[in-house]
Amino acid sequence: MELLQAAFAYQEHRIDPPSSVHALDVGSLSEKAREEHLFLAHADGDLAGCVFAAKQTSALYVSKLAVRPHLQGRGVGRRLMGAVEEFARQSGQALLELNTRIELTENHRTFERLGFVKVAEHAHEGFDWPTYVTMQKRVGS
Repeated sequence: MELLQAAFAYQEHRIDPPSSVHALDVGSLSEKAREEHLFLAHADGDLAGCVFAAKQTSALYVSKLAVRPHLQGRGVGRRLMGAVEEFARQSGQALLELNTRIELTENHRTFERLGFVKVAEHAHEGFDWPTYVTMQKRVGS
């Protein structure tokens, strides 16, 4: 929980509606970990990052990629996403999909560097302008 809150804190005054990380608590996070695949990264014995992946019909949906702020830019996220890609291939999933907020253009660029392409824009319920983008990456045949 603390890792997600720390990693997502920079979004606090930048996105609307607020991040869904605020709706999580220890119980709902535990449930998410039971229902989805959770990948963890460690550095010097401490939790450095995490990412969730959920099998869907047409893609492996990636969410809550988080890296401790002081470790960002050191390849932790790239290694986590590499593990997700390998899991997708082994699971027979040919496509990864994720959503990222429209305002967080630096995240768009990061995911583009990882091979993702923007495929759609969407609005959260109650908004009549785009609030997030969907990005996809083909990882298999």
